[in-house]
Amino acid sequence: MSELPPHALLRPRVAFPFLLVALIWGSTWFVITGQIGEVSPHWAVAYRFALATPAMFALALVMRHSLAMPRRAHWLALAMGLFQFCGNFTFVYLAELHLTSGIVALMIGMMLVPNAILGRLLLGQEITGRFVLGSAIALAGICLLLVNEARVAPLGGNVALGTVLALIAMLTASVANVIQAGPAGRGVPLVSLLGWAMLYGTAMDAALAFALAGPPVFPAASQFWLGTAWLAFAGSIVTFPIYYGLVRELGAGRAAYNGVLVVVVAMVISTLMEGYRWTPLATAGAVLAMIGLMVALRARQVKLEG
Repeated sequence: MSELPPHALLRPRVAFPFLLVALIWGSTWFVITGQIGEVSPHWAVAYRFALATPAMFALALVMRHSLAMPRRAHWLALAMGLFQFCGNFTFVYLAELHLTSGIVALMIGMMLVPNAILGRLLLGQEITGRFVLGSAIALAGICLLLVNEARVAPLGGNVALGTVLALIAMLTASVANVIQAGPAGRGVPLVSLLGWAMLYGTAMDAALAFALAGPPVFPAASQFWLGTAWLAFAGSIVTFPIYYGLVRELGAGRAAYNGVLVVVVAMVISTLMEGYRWTPLATAGAVLAMIGLMVALRARQVKLEG
């Protein structure tokens, strides 16, 4: 075991990918709202990863990584496919049928808590007092943003169901985050592992879509397919290798703070594209979230080597 420097996030080799992932993922919440209006959420997820999977395998070959993996790595890829590329995205898309995209993004932003807990239980990664303090401050900020969103944009649909779906999405993503950083995942190239995980997840997505929504429907609108391409290539191929690399570099808890930045980016995009109004409550929430982010990310945390 070696100790990760407390200011590692401030280093360019970590800060740049951290911000890049936040900017891209922050944009995806707005794009998803257009996807679920054109086709069943189940098929929307399946189309996204049907495009992303061959591209991830192609990226692995371009990087000269072997696609061959031992059996235990395939079991890990299967679990990642289930929890991340099927479970997480299915529940996210379904949640957005009942909640605004901003609220879903806020709830997923709370993933830092289960990430830290699971990282401690499964990987032995330390949870420090400063990390707990920063998490509490950030969560308070997220709660203020959540309250403001509910006041400014009254929700339609089944709010309770949407909340449960978003919470399940958060938990399934957290499980996938942590298990990929274990010994089975570290023993194979990350991009190859992601390719197989996406393949297994896509198969599950398609099977689930066919069972629950019937035969596939292919929208004629070019906007739908442009959005799907953005989600597949920028929102998946570019970001997942970078983000999972951050999980291994920073630890599961601190890497999940990327979700706090994603929330802010999503809110900025909502301001520009959807006329989101920044009230004093929303501003206070964003400031608190950023303060908590910096407090937790400056905490010392143990990183497992492997």
